[in-house]
Amino acid sequence: MQLPSQGFGKDSRLATQSPMAEGLASAISQVFQVDNRSEFLKQVPHRKHPGILHMKMVKLPQQLCDVARLLLQCSSKRLLEEQVQSLTNYLWSRKRPVESYELQAHASQLEKKVRNKIESSRPDFQSPDQEHEVDQKIQQEVLTMLRKTTYHWQPLRYDEDQSLLYLASRLAGGYAALCRAFREIWKQVPDFSPYSLLDFGSGVGSVTWAARTAWGETIREYVCVDSSADMNLLAESLLRGGSESQEMCIPGVHFRQFLPVSPKVQFDLVVSAYSLNELPSRMDRVNTIQTLWRKTSGFLVLIENGTKEGHQLLMEARDAVLTAKDSVYHDSRPAYVFAPCPHQLPCPRLSQTMILPCCFSQAYEPLPFSWNSSVSWEKFSFLIMSRVPPAVENKWPRITQEVQRRARHVHCHLCCSDASLRHVVVTARKHGRDLYRCARTSEWGDRLPVIESSMEGETEVDSAASEEEEM
Repeated sequence: MQLPSQGFGKDSRLATQSPMAEGLASAISQVFQVDNRSEFLKQVPHRKHPGILHMKMVKLPQQLCDVARLLLQCSSKRLLEEQVQSLTNYLWSRKRPVESYELQAHASQLEKKVRNKIESSRPDFQSPDQEHEVDQKIQQEVLTMLRKTTYHWQPLRYDEDQSLLYLASRLAGGYAALCRAFREIWKQVPDFSPYSLLDFGSGVGSVTWAARTAWGETIREYVCVDSSADMNLLAESLLRGGSESQEMCIPGVHFRQFLPVSPKVQFDLVVSAYSLNELPSRMDRVNTIQTLWRKTSGFLVLIENGTKEGHQLLMEARDAVLTAKDSVYHDSRPAYVFAPCPHQLPCPRLSQTMILPCCFSQAYEPLPFSWNSSVSWEKFSFLIMSRVPPAVENKWPRITQEVQRRARHVHCHLCCSDASLRHVVVTARKHGRDLYRCARTSEWGDRLPVIESSMEGETEVDSAASEEEEM
C-alpha cells in the first residue's frame, strides 16, 4: 500500500544541514537560552529547526477517500448538508455528563434562591396546608429550572445510518488530528516502531489508517474496540474496499466490542480519539483511562475536541494516570507526560481566571462533497503519555497560540517547563538573528529550541518589542 506524503517519510527528517544555526548560543534577555546541547541542533536551517512539528496539509489516503465516497454514494440514506453539519455541531458542543453530586448541589442552590423569593412575599402565618402548597410550588419551580439549566447528556447509539453520517462528518477531520498527534511521537522518537496497537472507541477506523501512514508495515496487530457493531462493520468495509469478498488492505486488524480482559496484555501504542465524552460518568472515565494505561507499553495517545470540555477531559485523564496507585498494574514503570506539556505539573490554563482550552489546529482536505470547501481546519486537544522519560527536547517551550509576525519582531505565547504561561517577544537585535528566524518560521504547536535560564529579565524581553514598535 503506497502511503501519502504528509511529512512522515524519511525525506522530511532533519537531513538537510546548513551553517545558518551556528549562532544559536545567544540568550533571550536572560529568560531563555538556546539549547545547543544536542548534535542535531547544529547546522540545521531555520525553517527546519528541531522544534518544528506542524504539518501543512493533511489528505486522506486516496484509497480511503475513494472507498468512503463509494459507500456514501451507494447508501440508501441520502445525506444532506444539514444533517452532516448538524451532527458536526452536536459533537463539537457535546459536554460531559453531569455528576449526581453536582446536580444535587445545583438543586440545593436553586431551592434556597426560590424559597427566599417566595418567603419574602408570603404572610407571616400560614396553615399547614398552605405550607405544604408552598413546598410543592418550590419543588416544581426548582425542577423546571433544573431542566432549563442542566445539560442533558445522552449516550449516542450508532446504527447503520448514523454510522454513515458520522463517516461523512468526522472521517477527514479525525484523521488529520491523529496524523498531527502521531507526528509528535514519530518526529521526537524516530526509533519507535510499534508492533501492536489498541484503539478504544475506534469508530470508522481513522486510527488504523493514520497509524499505517505514520509507521507503515511495522504495526502487525490492530485491535479496534467499539461498542457499536454497525460502526465496526463500516470500518471493516472501508478496509475491504467496500466489498466483502476483498481482503483487508491493512492486515492484522481485529474488531471487538469490548476491551481485552487480561490486564497482562499490553500494546506498544494505545489510542482513544473523541471517545472519553461517550462514557456516562467521571468514575467510568477514570476507570477506563487506568485500564488503557495498564495496557500501554509505549505511548498512550488521547484526543478530544479543542474546547474547554475536551481540554478538561484530557486533564482529568492526565491526573488519573499520574496519580494512580493500583496494585493491579503489571508494569511498574512510572508515567510521563510526553506531549504537549513540557512539564509534569498541573496545567497552568486551569488556574487562570478565564479558562482557555489548550488546543491546536490542523489543516486538512475534507471529503469532496459539493458543500465542502477545499480546505478545512480541525481544532483539537491532545495528550500523549509515555512509559519512558522524555528527551531533553520535550522541555522546550510549546507555542500555544498563533505566532504573530510583525516588522522586526515576533510574538510567541509559550507554555514553559516550569508550568508558566509567558508572552515572549523575539527580536533580531536583542536575541540574535538565528533565534529570531527560528521563531519567525515556527507555527502554533511547535516548540522553540531554547532552555529557560532565569525568570529575571522578562521585563527586558517585553520592552524590546516596545522599542522595535517605536522605530
